[in-house]
Amino acid sequence: MSIKLDSPAALERALATRLRELLAGVDWLRGVDVVRLNADSDLGFDLLAKLPLPTGGAAALCVECKREMRPSTFSMLAEREFKPGGRPKVIVPVLALPWVSPRVAELCAEHGWSWYDLAGNYRVDVPGLLHLHHTGNAPVHAVPRPVANLATKEAGRVVRALLTEPARPKQPWTQRVLSIHCKPRVSLGLVNKMVRHLTDEGFIEALPDGGFHVTEPVKLLFAWRDAYRFGQHERHEYFSLLQEKQLRESLAALDNFSGGYAAYAAFSAADFQAPHVRQPKTWLYVSPPMLEYFAKVTQSKPVDSGGNLVVLVPSDDGVFIHRERGNGFEYRLPCTNAVQTYVDLWHCGGRGQEAAEALLEQKIKPAWRDAGLKA
Repeated sequence: MSIKLDSPAALERALATRLRELLAGVDWLRGVDVVRLNADSDLGFDLLAKLPLPTGGAAALCVECKREMRPSTFSMLAEREFKPGGRPKVIVPVLALPWVSPRVAELCAEHGWSWYDLAGNYRVDVPGLLHLHHTGNAPVHAVPRPVANLATKEAGRVVRALLTEPARPKQPWTQRVLSIHCKPRVSLGLVNKMVRHLTDEGFIEALPDGGFHVTEPVKLLFAWRDAYRFGQHERHEYFSLLQEKQLRESLAALDNFSGGYAAYAAFSAADFQAPHVRQPKTWLYVSPPMLEYFAKVTQSKPVDSGGNLVVLVPSDDGVFIHRERGNGFEYRLPCTNAVQTYVDLWHCGGRGQEAAEALLEQKIKPAWRDAGLKA
């Protein structure tokens, strides 16, 4: 059921009621009330609840009520210092919203804030007294739609460009330059939407000269990973009698013919980039026009089960951008770039998430730090 929040006072009343219900659910907590402060109060927050501590004294929950909170503006709120009267031993800043997004909840945890919303989601942490945590309830009011959707192919091209261009941290991005670096090309209009969305989410930051740069690459990667649709790629199994060395040479020949539209993927890419998990199958991305030639050079045939080659036919050619050839004199089929490998591993099952974490720590983060990005 939707809750009407037609004024700041109505919002505060609804949030005060929700906090009372939350605290009333703690059986041993007695005599706690939630007080709405006067609008002209100079304390800098909207609701106050004082909880008795077992060692004496009280903990003060200082609640800031907001109709909406964008991650990009949270840092300004986090810098506030609340000084309620009565000299409480513990002061807990609390953010209260109609609905707290996962990104805002993450920022609250990073800055030591508790939070709750009208949907019944919450994380309230009072040191030395209690820790309450529950998530998963759907919003009870209309939530503003995001400007952009990270699950789309075009969004994926933008994120790949931002996270796989090693030279860019040394010079600011512009929307026009970003559009050019997206492969396949993304329109300026869609790039503009993505930049606004990623700025609102606090993943990138505008610069005084009008450009911008990535400030939270790991969190941007995680957000794309969680939105990524691995199932959009067709998956086929093939069986080949070629041994490992013969197969590797055959796939190198495929690269010469494919024009860049074939690559080691997932577990097989990780074997070259950050070896961690061994498994018997060879994983590949192969574009549709290359499938017939692939089967020919690998002497393989499609099978319903029991294959030793996993072929992913991508829904978007962006997976082939910034392929990594590796070091040394031996020529081989390149791998997908490490960022692409990471998101594919995360979703491909088995020990994929374990391999993805190893790739992140051993290769992706060090490369970002070398390029000047925070990682």
